[in-house]
Amino acid sequence: MMKNGFRSIMRVFVYVLLVMFLFAGVSCKKTPPQPPAQKPQETADVTTGKVNDMKVEQPNTPTMTPPEAPNVPAKDVNAPKLVPIEIELPKEMFVGTPLDIRVPNLEKPLGKLRPPFYAPVGTKNVALGKPVSSSDKEPIIGEIEMITDGDKEASDGSYVELGPSLQHVTIDLEATYEIYAIVVWHYHKQALVYFDVVVQVADDPDFITNVRTLFNNDTDNSAGLGAGKDMHYTETREGKLIDAKGIRARYVRFYSNGNNGNDMNHYIEVAVYGKPIG
Repeated sequence: MMKNGFRSIMRVFVYVLLVMFLFAGVSCKKTPPQPPAQKPQETADVTTGKVNDMKVEQPNTPTMTPPEAPNVPAKDVNAPKLVPIEIELPKEMFVGTPLDIRVPNLEKPLGKLRPPFYAPVGTKNVALGKPVSSSDKEPIIGEIEMITDGDKEASDGSYVELGPSLQHVTIDLEATYEIYAIVVWHYHKQALVYFDVVVQVADDPDFITNVRTLFNNDTDNSAGLGAGKDMHYTETREGKLIDAKGIRARYVRFYSNGNNGNDMNHYIEVAVYGKPIG
């Protein structure tokens, strides 16, 4: 009797469990399968040759245009083509310890070579080999013709020494040119500063007609040509470049009045970069 009763209870228990399992299976919602995750786009690393798991978008960096030389104007389709003028520089010639330069209104050294100077195609040194005259008829050292002979070196035998006080030299270009740049080398064997440096152009050899001043660092008008606003500068192998801005002239004159080392005036070379008119 006890065995029969236990079996009956077990049958009821199993029956109840079976009913609960079937009920749970019917009522449960089937979850739809999730789509497989997309694989990140693979990209190759050009530096290692390995494949990366993810592609990193690079920022859109604008292309930068390199700065142009200071004297190059804004681009204009109607403007003439500009190219750097070729200025052959002499070798460095500083000898000994530079003097203690204490000159007012002295520009600071650039610390590097100056940037290229741009001028129209066909611009060249039109002063090379041209006639030269001077306020000092008998130079102390050298011959006046050496100022336009193309030799820019500061070695002995390559420069002209004029007497003390205010002196000038004049170059006859033998024709009227459009002048874009003038470079003058006084004496770059030492770090000297020359005083009352004035550069003028004119239409006649006596500098009476259409005289124009391109450079003037005579701040106190001691040369009697008017007070200038340009700065004093230290002589280097680059010479002093003066922007003539395409001015038209035949004659070019250079003044000086000694230097911070002595009262003498020196010239190694003068170059006038221009082109014929028309």
